Amino acid sequence: MNYGMRCHDLCPKGDIDTVFNAVKANHIDQIQLAFGKSIIGFDFNYGHYSPGFGRMIRQKLDERGIHVAILGCYINPTNPDERKRQEAVQKFIEHLKYAKAIGADMVGTETGRYDADFKVVPYTYTEGCYQLLLKSMREIVSAAEKLGMIVGVEAVHDHTLYCPEMMRRFLEDIDSPNVEAILDPVNLISAENYLNQDEVIANAFKLYGDKISMVHVKDFVLKDGEPEFAHVGDGLFHYEPLMQNLKSQKPYITMLLENSNKERYHSDVEYLQRIYEKM
Repeated sequence: MNYGMRCHDLCPKGDIDTVFNAVKANHIDQIQLAFGKSIIGFDFNYGHYSPGFGRMIRQKLDERGIHVAILGCYINPTNPDERKRQEAVQKFIEHLKYAKAIGADMVGTETGRYDADFKVVPYTYTEGCYQLLLKSMREIVSAAEKLGMIVGVEAVHDHTLYCPEMMRRFLEDIDSPNVEAILDPVNLISAENYLNQDEVIANAFKLYGDKISMVHVKDFVLKDGEPEFAHVGDGLFHYEPLMQNLKSQKPYITMLLENSNKERYHSDVEYLQRIYEKM
């Protein structure tokens, strides 16, 4: 296994040198980097990229031995506000250029909700919303294919791709080698299915395990009947089935801890690795 964490969980937003120095000081060599959540002093919205800017960022990463596993660009590709949806698509395409310049494995996103304020609304689960997702992603994937970059797509139980079956359908419809799956198993768990979580995760590997190339990991507890975030090992998530599938199907895959912190990160990695080695 390869382990890492989200950069914005490790340290507060700051200038690029301060942030990357914090990553190195904590002996972390792989990160998920979201420019807007981690770095001040630059505008990462659409229209500001240049190859020289990208090379500067890569040089600073290389000097510290840091690899960006996922360049996060978590847009809402099903925003009902057409102007904002198009802006999000263009921002993602520009992030593909950043990713190529800095050597990131992929640019990642979730699949959105049909609401301008990102609220959970029933229309998100409809065919109309799914077709809007395809419209956005086909434009993004066309750019990724031309640039030779990977788009990472993450299913979430209350987003447009809300279950393994919908992710499988999406991968078949989009039909591109430049699209891979980010698996966050806890994000597939809801109040309705948490008792059957092993089946949910097994189904994900059965339906699109061949396309899983990155993993997010955290834990969950129930609060008022709804899943809520917990640190690794402090909740109800079953790590053993996940690790068994990863060990047999995805050697050396990168696992990024979510909502971790510098105080817990290394002990959480040790905890996960012990489970992995038992499988």
